[in-house]
Amino acid sequence: MLDLIPKLLRDRYRFEEREHACAILASDFAGEWKDILDCLKAFTLRKSYVTKGGGGRSDIPQTLDGFLKDRGWAKKRFDIQVMVDGKPYPTPTHEIDNFKNRVGVEVAWNNKTEFYDRDLNNFRLLHQLHVLSVGIIITRVSELQVVFDKLGIGKKYGPSTTHWNKLIPKVNGGGAGGCPLLLVGLGELCYDCHS
Repeated sequence: MLDLIPKLLRDRYRFEEREHACAILASDFAGEWKDILDCLKAFTLRKSYVTKGGGGRSDIPQTLDGFLKDRGWAKKRFDIQVMVDGKPYPTPTHEIDNFKNRVGVEVAWNNKTEFYDRDLNNFRLLHQLHVLSVGIIITRVSELQVVFDKLGIGKKYGPSTTHWNKLIPKVNGGGAGGCPLLLVGLGELCYDCHS
């Protein structure tokens, strides 16, 4: 059901879905769906974002997260425990970067690939507990490495960091269980080499 995504966005980003994520978003979470589409329409992968040094969260996730925050999305941690014979057992989950009305969005720009395992497992568990309906991961397409190499910063974005070719095998291997997923790849067509 990727045709539910406007062609303008399908031309700029790479998309894949699992378990009818787009249909669920468009029909059951229309407001959140609009927020996601508007966020992607507004986003430009600026050269200055890519080349900026330093640690911590880069301008890319900060820009995407900031757009969603302005629309009422927020970080969310769930306090979950399982009861066994009357005894509670805490079941920790990872905080979701952007959460609104049963939809979670994680931006994985240049992290260790283990972050995908953590996020997919988190989506799986929260979906099984009926508190998450759709999980969304926004990451970079692997082909951007050519751009990074031309800019002389290829080592900063190495093959062991988060990118599309590392995500898809984890998804196809069942990392999110049956949780509906929308996967969004940032690539050259949303890259602006002049800004």
